[in-house]
Amino acid sequence: MGLPFIEIIHAVTPDPNLLMWKFADADQEIKNGAALIVRESQAALLLNEGQLADTFRTGKYTLKTENIPVLTRLKGWKYGFESPFKADIYFFNTHLFINLKWGTPAPVLMRDPVFGQVRIRAFGTYNIRITDVGRFFSEYAGTYPRLTITELEVQLRDFIAPKFAEAMAQANIAVVDAAGSISALNEKIQPLIQPYFTDLGVEVNKFTITSVTLPEEVLKNYDQVTGMNMVTDIHKFSQFSVASAITQENSNMGDAARQAVALGMIMNQINPVSTAGPEDISGKLKKLKELFEAQLITEDEYTAKKEELLKLL
Repeated sequence: MGLPFIEIIHAVTPDPNLLMWKFADADQEIKNGAALIVRESQAALLLNEGQLADTFRTGKYTLKTENIPVLTRLKGWKYGFESPFKADIYFFNTHLFINLKWGTPAPVLMRDPVFGQVRIRAFGTYNIRITDVGRFFSEYAGTYPRLTITELEVQLRDFIAPKFAEAMAQANIAVVDAAGSISALNEKIQPLIQPYFTDLGVEVNKFTITSVTLPEEVLKNYDQVTGMNMVTDIHKFSQFSVASAITQENSNMGDAARQAVALGMIMNQINPVSTAGPEDISGKLKKLKELFEAQLITEDEYTAKKEELLKLL
């Protein structure tokens, strides 16, 4: 005695995280005129020998020749069929899957008008639902007997990263603007991302960028440019820079600054003063010579300063 025919096909969603699962038919044939029940937030797909026969949205269907003529053509039944038939039934969850995560596994290379080529990282969330089960099955899910949202989320991460870079380039957004204006960036990126999901039979309900991370060297450069834009008195800024350098221990710039300040103080001490006496002038000549021998001043500076002092004797 053979297996009984399937008369009612329906499935309660076994897991809300399931995107698609194959109806367990235990290798039974489907009775002609069998009932197919598709619940709310579900869709069903009928597959015959690897070929798509029909898709069904929410409702109750009778699987007869007049209702699924595609199956008749696939089977080659010119005048319809009355006998049981074998087909694979797949169910899909079509509700909204929310707060899925995406990110760039590796930094994405972008062109920037200011910094040239820059590698950035980006992270965010998105919501999706299956809108075209036939396309989703043929373009992506056909090799899976069971597919969860977690598996799709992992696959889409590798898919989104390069598409995000393409969309950024197409929108002509500078990397600094990307990091500084996330809300405006979201409005530009979502419509550019959607076509890539449409090709999979999926709708993006909300695509959000939560953060864009710039390379450390770009951030430093940007901070310097921002700081310079805030400077209104370049003389005071120079004084501040020298003072900052002097306070930095074990730095070449700090050592040079300290030496420059010390030399300046010494040169001020030996500047000729008309009221200076012979003894003061003699002492300044000695200090001047010591600076020249220590190679702290040039020969021209030494000669010029010496002549000034000798004139006062």
